[in-house]
Amino acid sequence: MSNIFVVSKKQLRLIYLLLLLIVFTAVCLRWNQSRAAMTAPKEMQVFQLVTGEFKTTTSDGKELEVYRWDPASIVVHKGASVELRIAGVNGGSHPFIIQELGIKGEVNKGQTTVVHFTADRRGTFAIECLTHTSLANGGPMVGYITVL
Repeated sequence: MSNIFVVSKKQLRLIYLLLLLIVFTAVCLRWNQSRAAMTAPKEMQVFQLVTGEFKTTTSDGKELEVYRWDPASIVVHKGASVELRIAGVNGGSHPFIIQELGIKGEVNKGQTTVVHFTADRRGTFAIECLTHTSLANGGPMVGYITVL
């Protein structure tokens, strides 16, 4: 005796709907996995900076001296915990401010200043030395933090 299965149109629609639901669920799960891989890491990002100095003499004998942060630009991801380790190599003292992030500090020759912050908004923010603000006093000594 053979068994005959009769499938109605209603049952076929239910099977198609079930298959569609399974495919949709698989796509959603796969999508969430790829999004997690593209997000910024939650661990601390550590950057080493130093104070640098350049000296030169012009053709008329005038000595020029300019200070800078090195590297002059760093990039971090929004939401990242950031640590800046700024070593004083050249110049006696470099009081600085990162106005938009509410950070103030000072780097002294032979010492390392450590600054922590969370990059909570996107933009480019200046690290400005308050001693070297123009060419007349060895500046401008400006670096940049870009938050993506």
